[in-house]
Amino acid sequence: MSNGTPLGDFLRARREALKPHDVGLPEHGRRRVPGLRREEVALLAGVSSDYYIRLEQGRENSPSPQVVDAVARALKLDAESTDHLNRLCLAASQRPHNRGEAGVSAQLLQLMDGWDHTPAFVVGPALDIMAGNSLATALHSGFETFGNLAQMVFVDPAGRDFYQEWERAAHSCVAEIRAAYGHDPESARIAEVVAELTSQSAEFAALWQRHDVKGKSQEGKHLKHPQVGDLHIKFATFTVNGAPHQQLVVYQAEPASPTATAFETLRAMADQPQQARAGAVDAGS
Repeated sequence: MSNGTPLGDFLRARREALKPHDVGLPEHGRRRVPGLRREEVALLAGVSSDYYIRLEQGRENSPSPQVVDAVARALKLDAESTDHLNRLCLAASQRPHNRGEAGVSAQLLQLMDGWDHTPAFVVGPALDIMAGNSLATALHSGFETFGNLAQMVFVDPAGRDFYQEWERAAHSCVAEIRAAYGHDPESARIAEVVAELTSQSAEFAALWQRHDVKGKSQEGKHLKHPQVGDLHIKFATFTVNGAPHQQLVVYQAEPASPTATAFETLRAMADQPQQARAGAVDAGS
């Protein structure tokens, strides 16, 4: 996904995103490079220029915790980006293995299936949909496939109509994959999804190069379903115990709201195929 190292690429991107006035440095004349110079980051972090250059070039990949904290402060990283930086500094032997290989547990599938009024689905590190209940499937029925959230946002024609705040959804998808990449830079699946999207979407490629990091949390969304119209939802994301590479995403509507009514309509739509199949079985008995 890059010609450099994960650590070096991240440091370079965050350095280039800052201007001298962002960190209290004077800005004299025209600059040949975007953002801060390496020497300026080194000065702010209290390390030698040679040491910081080795970090960006991948020739020094085991900085001390004190150096990591100093570089994070120099680059004005927030808490999530600082955690990401610390993960990128881990040696391969220190990283957890076999992430993302286990399937969704039967207990979690049963739990989601029991939520008649709440769309719920499980995503993997590359935002692959690993499982979803019938209401989640009905909610995303306008897409060609309910298979990968990032593909749905950037490539599927339905994405820009469904996600009414498309730019926000796009930034979130990329930042979430970038956060997962920090946990497992050697993930073949993440590399595959990033390569596919980079070739298919210039917007994804540009956002990926920013190295923004943000995990899923609890927010609101404005969606628009082709059959039931506008949906204003809240969602929460939960890490699955026993499978930390999986995240359970739950959408909720305010009680007695138009969105709650729309969810009821979607639930009825989701039940129709099952009723039709049951009717066909009865007729053939």
